[in-house]
Amino acid sequence: MLKYDIRDIAKAADGKNRIEWADSHMPVLNIIRQRFAKEKPLAGYTLAACLHVTTETANLVRTLKAGGATVALCASNPLSTQDDVAASLVKDYGISVFAINGEDKKTYYRHIHQALDFKPQLTMDDGADLVSTLHSERRELLPGVMAGTEETTTGVIRLRAMAHDGALAYPIIAVNDSKTKHFFDNRYGTGQSTLDGIIRATNHLVAGSTVVVAGYGWCGRGFAVRAAGMGAHVIVTEVDPVKGIEAAMDGFRVMSMAKAVPTGDVFVTLTGDINVIRPEHFARMKDGAIVCNSGHFNVELDLDGLKKISKSVRTVRPYVEEYTLKNGRRVHILAEGRLINLAAAEGHPAVVMDMSFANQALGAEYLVKLKKPLSKNVHVIPTVIDDKIAAMKLASMDITIDKLTPEQKKYLASWQMGT
Repeated sequence: MLKYDIRDIAKAADGKNRIEWADSHMPVLNIIRQRFAKEKPLAGYTLAACLHVTTETANLVRTLKAGGATVALCASNPLSTQDDVAASLVKDYGISVFAINGEDKKTYYRHIHQALDFKPQLTMDDGADLVSTLHSERRELLPGVMAGTEETTTGVIRLRAMAHDGALAYPIIAVNDSKTKHFFDNRYGTGQSTLDGIIRATNHLVAGSTVVVAGYGWCGRGFAVRAAGMGAHVIVTEVDPVKGIEAAMDGFRVMSMAKAVPTGDVFVTLTGDINVIRPEHFARMKDGAIVCNSGHFNVELDLDGLKKISKSVRTVRPYVEEYTLKNGRRVHILAEGRLINLAAAEGHPAVVMDMSFANQALGAEYLVKLKKPLSKNVHVIPTVIDDKIAAMKLASMDITIDKLTPEQKKYLASWQMGT
């Protein structure tokens, strides 16, 4: 039975046009959807998905439905929902959606509960809020859940902590750990969309600016390279010595956040950790500094601490809040510290999400076809699926690569053959 809680179903026509535009740039997911429509691998399964409600996600959900699944979708971030897309999913595609852009925390979690009310056998999460809610407040549903998938780095970190503590009640596929996800989505998608969000929100000139990048994982790498490509002077802050060396050898200045704050013009956190930028950092920033987050949760910025050292706050542009500190300096926080690329822009381009969501669709199919259940842990999608997605993506780009000859295969498998 179709249920929903969205802003305005009259927005559906605009949403449908945008969904179709994204779909035309997602050839791998198209191929999977066509096969799913014929084979119905997910028939009889109910899937609760907590994802960013965007045009790209819409095409994933369409694919899951084509595969026979009953899908209930809620947002994984209060500011990432595209209301016209939510409307089209309900009106044009018959998907139950619970998501409103700008929803408060109470509504956000109510929507998660509404998705869980469908009593899913499969979960699909982006940040692990649905899974954590299921384990803490809806435990009566756990016996009916067979497995799930997780989209992003932050969610995988949380789920591995649950598994370590013995709290995880069912197996999860870490889609984020697939090569065709984090090598491309995190690096190229986050790199471009983060810059896009900053520029849309502020109209700031990147060239000549000093941009401080907190975290040099795949997302941080991607953003740092693209900021430098637009003419920024990039500083990287890290806690991992190996990543610090890597950033330095990639040509970036590497230092502590304490040392970076007086010179930075723009600060971006991409770590997945809490309180990366704290009051002692805000207090020493330049007047007019721009601060945003491109990690999954807004906890990367200590906004409560910032409020305590501020004497006033005002909204100066959409998605830009100006905090005037007690020392007289102004700090501009973008998108309430939430994901800047989805709050102020449109998120990753469809071309790169094509691979990420191919992993989600094929991951769900893999889980329902397993003959032997996985352990209650966080698992990586099989390499054969990862490689298949890469091959389909290359074919869609009209790119061919070489194949190993029988002689080369024999050589690589042998230890007897010397130099």
